[in-house]
Amino acid sequence: MRFPSMLYSTRVFAQPLSANTRAGFKRIATARWPRVALVALSLGGVAGCDTLKSVNPFSKGDTYKPEIVPVTPAEQLYNDGLSRLASNDFEGAHKTFDTINRQNPGSQWAQKSLIMQTYAAYEGGRYDDSANSATRYVSLYPNSQDAAYAQYLLAMSYYKQVPDVTRDQASTQRAIVAFDTLIQRYPKSEYATDAKFKLQVVRDQLAGHEMEVGRFYLKRRNYTAAINRFRTVVSQYQNTRATEEALMRLTEAYAALGVFNEAQTAAAVLGHNFPDSQWYKDAYTLLASRGLEPREDTGSWISKLFSGGQFR
Repeated sequence: MRFPSMLYSTRVFAQPLSANTRAGFKRIATARWPRVALVALSLGGVAGCDTLKSVNPFSKGDTYKPEIVPVTPAEQLYNDGLSRLASNDFEGAHKTFDTINRQNPGSQWAQKSLIMQTYAAYEGGRYDDSANSATRYVSLYPNSQDAAYAQYLLAMSYYKQVPDVTRDQASTQRAIVAFDTLIQRYPKSEYATDAKFKLQVVRDQLAGHEMEVGRFYLKRRNYTAAINRFRTVVSQYQNTRATEEALMRLTEAYAALGVFNEAQTAAAVLGHNFPDSQWYKDAYTLLASRGLEPREDTGSWISKLFSGGQFR
């Protein structure tokens, strides 16, 4: 995984560190965690806060003895969270950063801790939690320097939950939306290239799911239902690996229904785009067994979809 380029220090700085200054610091981060390590902003009176516990206003005289519970300064908590990350204690780190958020709402500490909390949840395999935190971050801080990274963690949290093609693909759909949002909103970020690659992967996954269901209907001779699934593949996922087989299956299903002009068109488009494909050879053989050959009907929805036989 790639991470934000900004280095954060546990010392107090008002602005991002320069390259020369960054070089002078000993990095706590390992290769596994972000290249963000938070510029801690000065929060003035945070360091010495105490709270009263078990205050009883109805107590009388010496019986009233309030218990003083010191509040750990945000900077100290933050450093503890970093230490826990360094030792791969992701659960402990998540709790620590969450504490900072709860004790310092609306502060710079809360903003920086929220992205680290998201990362800790992700690395700890708590993908629902990391998705929730990432969603909150991009909603609260859409223009921050870590917004693209938060969006990337959101997409990756869904990506990690993508199931095999035989199961419900809700997480796959969410991953597509999240990766696409990253590409559209942060096109120049360092995560955009990887997002484009993974977007193609999850689109292949959805196409594979449609093919799985389509084959199920085809085996049971429910040809209309099968055609609808294969049509979805060539219409919505035309640039995926499933397109070749989908065109052959359309040839098979339409031929079984006796709709030969569509069967021949599917085979013709398949042959035009994938002339060396085994799927085309199978489609050609299937038509030949019925005394037919691939031939494009320009009035067919398949022909129009592929713009006369070619990908759009």
